[in-house]
Amino acid sequence: MLQALKTLRWAQPVRALSSVATSSGTQANLASATPAPQPDKLYSKLEIELRGIDPAVLKSYTWFATTAADHLGIEKGKCWSPRKAHHERMTLLKSVHIYKKHRVQYEVRTHFRYMNFHKLTGSTLDTFLEYIERNLPEGVALQASRTELQQIPEHLRQPPEQV
Repeated sequence: MLQALKTLRWAQPVRALSSVATSSGTQANLASATPAPQPDKLYSKLEIELRGIDPAVLKSYTWFATTAADHLGIEKGKCWSPRKAHHERMTLLKSVHIYKKHRVQYEVRTHFRYMNFHKLTGSTLDTFLEYIERNLPEGVALQASRTELQQIPEHLRQPPEQV
């Protein structure tokens, strides 16, 4: 039975996506319908924040990300981490109903690591972020913020006229 399902799945015809039938019955080519390519965006800075419970893993991942940036020709900025970890403590009762004096304390330590990268194009930034996100180790969270460069609006370019 399983073999029959596998053969049915692979026996279905594959449709070409290069052309689309319009309502009048003529065919239009998808290549002509695509818009002209937009210029690549420029980013002045990419800030990456890493969070994890093991500082050695964060340090190793920072080395990995900076090495990947070197291979892509991305300018590295400052990489740093605060000295102390963020402590979150939870106090719970050992017993459900009585013995309020008997408590248990749990603590979670979160370590942070920050990385900055400068002067990126949009395609390089997307490639870099996808690569480092796919290789993110377990127990590590990544938050990235981008600073995009934009042209000055036309109404601000010309100086005001003298009165």
